[in-house]
Amino acid sequence: MYNIERKALIVSLLKKDSKVSVNQLAQMLEISKETVRRDLRELEQEGLIQRTHGGAVLETSGGNTSEYPFKMREIQNYEEKAKICKAAAQLIEDGDTIFIDNSSTTISLIKNINPAYQVTVITNSIKLLIESVNVNNPNLVMISLGGIFRAKNLSLTGILANEWVHNFRPNKAFLSCRAIRPESGFTDGSIYEVDTKRAMIDNAQHVYVLADHSKFHEQGAVYLTDFSKVELVITDDGADEESLRMLGLRGVKTHVAC
Repeated sequence: MYNIERKALIVSLLKKDSKVSVNQLAQMLEISKETVRRDLRELEQEGLIQRTHGGAVLETSGGNTSEYPFKMREIQNYEEKAKICKAAAQLIEDGDTIFIDNSSTTISLIKNINPAYQVTVITNSIKLLIESVNVNNPNLVMISLGGIFRAKNLSLTGILANEWVHNFRPNKAFLSCRAIRPESGFTDGSIYEVDTKRAMIDNAQHVYVLADHSKFHEQGAVYLTDFSKVELVITDDGADEESLRMLGLRGVKTHVAC
């Protein structure tokens, strides 16, 4: 099990129970107590948990999960998001110019792009720019939107970011959202980033939404867009049939990543 997968499981356990112990985690994850302590130290440094004597509790000062630090959202449903990004990358063709928004769901997309393809990525995500360095693909051209830097979400937002988006007409946009509901369409959790996402939707030829199964059972506070502007939703095999049927009735195609 990878480090990020262990940490995702630890946070998941803490969301169910108020506290976990080092001994409990070592036994459950089949790792040493020292490895558990190291994971807990890293999670505390990232602002996700608080260590206690012999264990840890969840850091609850972040408020609504839609505005949790990026690291918290990145490890939620990590495996499902990885599968979704792998499937979404199959839609990217040689010569494409694409928007990718700032979200924990889309962060793994560029590592799955065919390295032989010449692809230009336009993004407001600082995390995605850092990820492009790790990928080290010479055929990737990264264009960073300007704007106000939000350290909590590692994003660039505001008037400058929105104006920059309107300078481009990419083939495709790959975005995520906070929730998908039949009565409200696609909604988001961050009022700071929603205008940038809307601008991406308005200026791309094809719009694809990457959303794990949990997004069908949430409610975002901010309206993002309606069903008519989204061509395809890529989700994971945890999505229920009723949610997929709902999208079909509204003219949105779906792809389930396995």
